Amino acid sequence: MSLLPETARLVDALVAEAQSVGQVPSLVLGVVRDGALAHFTGTGEQPRPDPGTQYRIGSISKTMTAALVLQLRDEGRLSLDDLLYRHLPGTPVGSVTLHQLLGHAGGLQREPEGEWWERSEGVDVDTLLAGLTPDKVAFPPHRSYHYSNLAYGLLGAVLERITGEEWATLLGKRLLDPLGLRRTSYHPVEPYARGYVVHPWHGTLREEPRTDTGAMAPAGQLWSTATDLATWAAFLADPTPSVLAPETITEMCAPVVISDLESWTHGHGLGLELYRVGERVYVGHNGSMPGYVASLAVHRPSRTAVIGYANAYGLRDGSLGALGLRALTAVLDREPARPQPWRPGTPPPEEIAPLLGRWWWMGREYQASWDAERDELVLTLTRPAGAAPQRFAKERADRWRGRSGANDGEILTVRRDAAGAPVALDIATFVFHRDPDSVA
Repeated sequence: MSLLPETARLVDALVAEAQSVGQVPSLVLGVVRDGALAHFTGTGEQPRPDPGTQYRIGSISKTMTAALVLQLRDEGRLSLDDLLYRHLPGTPVGSVTLHQLLGHAGGLQREPEGEWWERSEGVDVDTLLAGLTPDKVAFPPHRSYHYSNLAYGLLGAVLERITGEEWATLLGKRLLDPLGLRRTSYHPVEPYARGYVVHPWHGTLREEPRTDTGAMAPAGQLWSTATDLATWAAFLADPTPSVLAPETITEMCAPVVISDLESWTHGHGLGLELYRVGERVYVGHNGSMPGYVASLAVHRPSRTAVIGYANAYGLRDGSLGALGLRALTAVLDREPARPQPWRPGTPPPEEIAPLLGRWWWMGREYQASWDAERDELVLTLTRPAGAAPQRFAKERADRWRGRSGANDGEILTVRRDAAGAPVALDIATFVFHRDPDSVA
């Protein structure tokens, strides 16, 4: 679905201004809607904007590393509560959990020892692990948010130890190939944008090295295009179950730690950054490597996202991440997601029909309905209007499991009279009746 012309013009203007004021050789931005790149724009000459040109995505690579960890968790090959010791025996920083590492709540220092890993050739996993010492834990685990690239190098090591395969191989087999990300790669593949540092006094360009970061690759190695990153953004909004379960993506978006305790505008989930803009929460990640910055922000309820790249080590004024959030908010303000069209329903199963209709709890009226498409019983408070529905999936006869809201995970039990007719719904000891006066 393309953007309206006036919205597209606004996004184009935001990008043009950011490239000019930010003084970067090129800047591109894409808007994703309903699983596709709905609008692509860019400005600059080195190179000219093209959705098929690779840029380095930096720490957006972490979102894919986290997805690999969650895949193995879902397969039962690890637990997020596992201490690092379990998978990397003997490491002096092993008392943190995988969950803490994913959410930057493990207290590990930001970088590994040695030369700046982003701008130098990397070492192998054994060398990275050999360089660890107990003082690499900068803060007590889960005391506060502390962003750590080192944490993701260690998560990559865990993936390799569990599977016996290198991180890049796992990434290709488990994410890139299944999702069709054919222009996302470990090394740059032409056409790709060269990355620069812009001289602050005369605006000349210094080309930056394109390093192989070795064991730290899971923290920031990858290259991608606007088209491919749009596909990844669409996946985060509406995941392919064969790659990663929708409920697992939702788990990744839940806050592990809030980094901005004054206003709660930024936090971190499992591999995903969380941004609050007004009443909306976006998920995604920013990225940087010498010569490059990248941005990814997704509004999951509307399946709308913005992705962006620039081939300089930061903008002279402002940031690419802030531009992405501003553009995404502008799109959502001007073009709210269209409601799904109503379609006639199908009759509920015979055993479900008696459960539908009005139910009462503490003087409040609820309506039970049937969602045939999802095979779920839906319980909705009738007043005030707009209350979020509570959804329940059937586990067995007269037993349902909550799938949303305050009753997510709770049990709904159907109570019946001597004749077998349903007379009450018991949801975690809150009993709903057909008669508003009933309390028993």
